[in-house]
Amino acid sequence: MSLASEVHELLDRINQEMINIDLWQSTLPSQEALASAEPFCCDTLSFSQWLEFILLPKMQMLIDSNMDLPSDFLILPMAQESFAKIDENTAKLLQLISQLDDVFSAHKS
Repeated sequence: MSLASEVHELLDRINQEMINIDLWQSTLPSQEALASAEPFCCDTLSFSQWLEFILLPKMQMLIDSNMDLPSDFLILPMAQESFAKIDENTAKLLQLISQLDDVFSAHKS
């Protein structure tokens, strides 16, 4: 399986799990919040908002456009830290994010 197809499948599963545990929101954050220059937009968005509105669409756009995917990718530590502060059961979501990190690690050249 190609990196793009593995990533696409995991993005779908992350999306679905976020919906399942009620971390998905339908209201788009402001353009200012989305334009943050901080890593993970940590000054303007929650981590789950960053996943939903920045990472998932950007990765899907790269896949759909047959563009190169990032060579360095590691988001699990930030996910673990961020999700430790919320009430939702994020164990499965963290497992999926770990798998996403692992897919990129396995495809490093």
